Amino acid sequence: MYDLEQAITDRRSIRLFLRDKPVPRDLVVESLELAIRAPSNSNIQPWHVVFASGPARDRLAEALLEQADIAVPSVPALPENFAHLRRELGALVYGSMGIARHDAEARRLAVLRNWEFFRAPLAGIVCMHRDLGPVDAVGVGMFLQTFLLALTARGLGSCVQVSVAGYPDTLREHLDIGADMQILCGVAIGYPDPEFAANRLTVPRDPLAHNVVFRDA
Repeated sequence: MYDLEQAITDRRSIRLFLRDKPVPRDLVVESLELAIRAPSNSNIQPWHVVFASGPARDRLAEALLEQADIAVPSVPALPENFAHLRRELGALVYGSMGIARHDAEARRLAVLRNWEFFRAPLAGIVCMHRDLGPVDAVGVGMFLQTFLLALTARGLGSCVQVSVAGYPDTLREHLDIGADMQILCGVAIGYPDPEFAANRLTVPRDPLAHNVVFRDA
């Protein structure tokens, strides 16, 4: 078990997992028991997660890959003044994989790994009731971050996936997610592939002064 600071420092987005190394259910449950201690508005506890493993996970990944082959995912575009950040991150990630900027086929294959949850044996879909709003989404975010840190402390890797939410009808059909739930994101969980260079990528963060202001007078 790590201490909190170590878990925060070590957590990163894992983009390739060991497909055949199962995720112990008890470690996931332990992590969830910690995550539900996250703060939430009026103790609503707005988080709702559906997990898929084994054949259920495989059927879901196959269906998502089929959708990715015929339709563009319904993911909101970033505003233009933020779009460069996605491009910069893409350059870092693809570069760590050894994929050249103009290698369209290699990039396409890398993107397709999103729909198979980067080969993770456990896939989660994070939801929130459709009647709740931004304040409650903050609560889901705090739950999810606590969950990821608890997984990290137990030696498990994870990757939050906005892209997976781009095919909501497929997720609803295969995981029996009702229309009363808004699908927010996916999360891939498993043991990181130690041979995959992108799993060692450290994404830089802006200096605190870029986003934090202290006013004392």
